[in-house]
Amino acid sequence: MAAKTDNFQSPDYFNVDELLTEEHKLIRESVRSYVKKEISPIIEEYAQRAEFPVQIVKQLGEMGCFGPTIPEQYGGGGLDYISYGLMMQELERGDSGVRSTASVQGSLVMFPIYQYGSEEQRNKYLPKLATGEWLGCFGLTEPDHGSDPGGMLTNIKDAGDHLILNGAKMWISNAPFAQVAVVWAKDETGEINGVIVERGMEGFSTPTTHGKWSLRASATGELVFDNVKVPKENILPNVKGLKGPLGCLTKARYGIAWGAIGAAMDCYDIALNYAKERVQFGRPIAGFQLQQKKLAEMVTEITKAQLLNWRLGVLMSEGKVTPQQVSMAKRNACEVAANIARDARQMLGGMGITGEYPIMRHMMNLESVITYEGTHDIHLLITGMDITGLNAFK
Repeated sequence: MAAKTDNFQSPDYFNVDELLTEEHKLIRESVRSYVKKEISPIIEEYAQRAEFPVQIVKQLGEMGCFGPTIPEQYGGGGLDYISYGLMMQELERGDSGVRSTASVQGSLVMFPIYQYGSEEQRNKYLPKLATGEWLGCFGLTEPDHGSDPGGMLTNIKDAGDHLILNGAKMWISNAPFAQVAVVWAKDETGEINGVIVERGMEGFSTPTTHGKWSLRASATGELVFDNVKVPKENILPNVKGLKGPLGCLTKARYGIAWGAIGAAMDCYDIALNYAKERVQFGRPIAGFQLQQKKLAEMVTEITKAQLLNWRLGVLMSEGKVTPQQVSMAKRNACEVAANIARDARQMLGGMGITGEYPIMRHMMNLESVITYEGTHDIHLLITGMDITGLNAFK
């Protein structure tokens, strides 16, 4: 398949750029340029082959896309959350799987080690994760426990100077290539703990998940623990209970809120340009009312999401955000993006299902994004409980 030239231009109908600093715009431009140069020309072929472009790990490290909000002393960027959001937006504009790689590394591996880890753990792991020398993954979801992680069966038992870890996790992004896994497991009292598991520990394996129609250019696998000996110093000392993994997921969901809109922008930009050039009945299809309706609704929803994400980023950087606000933005972005991808695909007709355009790839990817890190329905119920004070989960 011939490499396509990436001529993406970002929609900004309400001049949201005026709310950004010069540094924000520079960061966005550098990641956008990287995506145009390194991701767009190769990603269709990798997706068609269902292969992870492993070279992006070092590239993302060099770009500063791993843990950009982590302090510089540990190898992070020391940046604010708008910068992080813009990075995720641009990466997912290229491919949801590429953004997933960065999201998992920064929000689900580096963040818990920084937030809940010891100083020794921070110094040992964070610099290597920041540069992309090491890739990490996050083990929470289990075969029988997705939306209800509190029911997890993975467990640790005290064995003197070490722990014995048993259990299994699934749907784990980065797992097949990860050197490090932040794994959540119950101790003998039923309390949830975070433990750092390293590749090479006996009894630890990461089988690859095959047969996906979505996130095909992302590496997904299982984490299997068969009497794995884990040193006690690998326990995250500063957190107990579900608030540990849920705190990580709040950070990751924040990145998804921005990322999914990146995919939506790409679909909109392609549909707009295609509609101006595609002639039917003697004129460009962009001149027909039904096509204009689709485009007008797309840019409206993107604009609303941009404003929501910007405000969320300000609250996040000020330390004022609630997990419920992040839930709303994650759910909104995923729904908006999935709808835009579907409408854009229709506008391109048969061409929309081919790899010549990225729309069908975005469409399939977004089906995963709408589900992982809290499904669409779960996030609705999080908002519902927040506004009513009544729990519909149980």
